[in-house]
Amino acid sequence: MFTKGKKTALVTGASSGMGKDIAKKLIQDGFQVYVAARSVEKMNDLAALGAQPLRLDVSKDDEIRAAVDTILAQTGGVDVLVNNAGFGLYGPVEDVTLDEARYQFEVNLFGAARLTQLLLPSMRARRAGTIVNVTSMGGKIYSVLGAWYHATKHALEGWSDCLRLEVAQFGIRVVIIEPGVIETGFGDAASNNLLRRSSGTPYAGLAQKVANSIANTYDKGTGSPGTVVADAVSQAVKAKKPKTRYAVGKYAKMLLGMRKWLSDRAFDSIILSQTK
Repeated sequence: MFTKGKKTALVTGASSGMGKDIAKKLIQDGFQVYVAARSVEKMNDLAALGAQPLRLDVSKDDEIRAAVDTILAQTGGVDVLVNNAGFGLYGPVEDVTLDEARYQFEVNLFGAARLTQLLLPSMRARRAGTIVNVTSMGGKIYSVLGAWYHATKHALEGWSDCLRLEVAQFGIRVVIIEPGVIETGFGDAASNNLLRRSSGTPYAGLAQKVANSIANTYDKGTGSPGTVVADAVSQAVKAKKPKTRYAVGKYAKMLLGMRKWLSDRAFDSIILSQTK
């Protein structure tokens, strides 16, 4: 059972990938860590390290409230909230249903927003806390057939910027982590769903090219390990004055730099060249 008075963190999407690595790092850093995901059994390894698993689907308000109630009852709140849960919805705007698009926003944006709303009062009372929002380099750049995924990540970036200004007066910091290509299984899931969704449509040919490009980009062993993201989170949490953004992992700084300095047409050409 966790107790009040100890440094406490909550990490969402902790059943695999970056979330699991972030949780392990925060445990090493001395936090008592709540780990949250839909599949509790996939967090047994974190429980063995001392974490407390919580069943949480961030698209369901009742589960968000239940998780927060548990945390508030046991520890009074968290010192660090890591909004990491998310997934990538790829497909033509013409073919992706609005229900699918809404679910993408529920997971990638509104779930983080709701958790933040419910945990902010205890942070305000303490006049301290760090909120870490894991976006993506995809929050600043864009790719072919990724409209809804990028829309959520762009939204999370803007939302985080506004939140940072709102809560600074209470001693609360808001940090954005922008991962590049990380070994998480993201590529396989995105390309498989893309091909399934676009099969037999006018976009089938383009979808196959995009899937091939994703497969090449996320080829196993070519991306950065999730530990680079975990290290960035750890660094931000420890810092007296953390950076606003941490771009980490393969291609992140390069592509974000290109987007900053190149014209829209030049960047479009580079992105489209990956599907030829």
